[in-house]
Amino acid sequence: MCKTIRITLAGLLAAALLLPLLCACTAAETEPDPDKLSIVCTDFPAYDFARAIAGDRAEILLLIKPGAESHSFEPTPKEILSIESCDLFICNGGESEAWAERLYRDGGIERRLVMMDCVETVTEEEKEGMYVRGEEDEEELDEHVWTSPVNAAAIVSAICDELCKLSSDDATYFRANCDAYRARLAELDSEFRRTVANAKHDVLVFADRFPMRYFTLEYGLDYFAAFPGCSGETEPSAKTVAFLIDKVRDEKLPAVLYMEFSNQKMADVICEETGCKKLPFYSVHNVTAEQLEAGLGYLDLMEINLKSLKEALG
Repeated sequence: MCKTIRITLAGLLAAALLLPLLCACTAAETEPDPDKLSIVCTDFPAYDFARAIAGDRAEILLLIKPGAESHSFEPTPKEILSIESCDLFICNGGESEAWAERLYRDGGIERRLVMMDCVETVTEEEKEGMYVRGEEDEEELDEHVWTSPVNAAAIVSAICDELCKLSSDDATYFRANCDAYRARLAELDSEFRRTVANAKHDVLVFADRFPMRYFTLEYGLDYFAAFPGCSGETEPSAKTVAFLIDKVRDEKLPAVLYMEFSNQKMADVICEETGCKKLPFYSVHNVTAEQLEAGLGYLDLMEINLKSLKEALG
């Protein structure tokens, strides 16, 4: 498979910075396989969807390392070179990836797929009780589009279409993988809908940030949370904690939810005050190194969410 590498200003600067490192490289380093597609993904959802569809027909690079904060990520010069020379760059889009848009406008990306362009987006919501520091002048799009399995299915199909264009010889393989993955997403979607339909409650309380708006919209659930989706805050006001405690009591909820990488302190306080349980809920924005090594993906973590949802809704 032939690749065209275009020289851009960003690429030249990156190459200049990397030259001493490249000269020091040893022959033991693994060379890219020219017979495989090269895909670069910014975040874990893009990476997980791409590896499910591409299988062994592509080499896939995940830029945001396991456990890292994705909202403040900026690529290194070496990573910019990888983006500029890959066959397909998959990013999420939105304010957190403004650097990717700049790189695209500068001509540094030849072929890209933006996950936020694959679905209908909504703005972040400041719900009653949330702790928000200062006043926001502009509404921001909620970037966590993949948290709805329905959206995930649309994104997976879009990735499959791009891969089929890049390698028509592998199209049958890609489409078979896509169909199988979408079938599992459909099963998951049905389970979520069944759970909500049979639940005692229709309200969730998140003692954390709230990156799950697409999920709650998809399944008709109400929610209350400590912070908006992409908030950088970690310590809520006493007023916010008291509000969430009152919500758990008023709604007689059996559980409060916390997101991955949470310190769980707020959830512990609410549990201590109300006697409810605390349960994990995954946005799948990123995973730990151990989860990545174990091969856990979007479907596995959403299965955990399904169990938590059944308990939290009663």
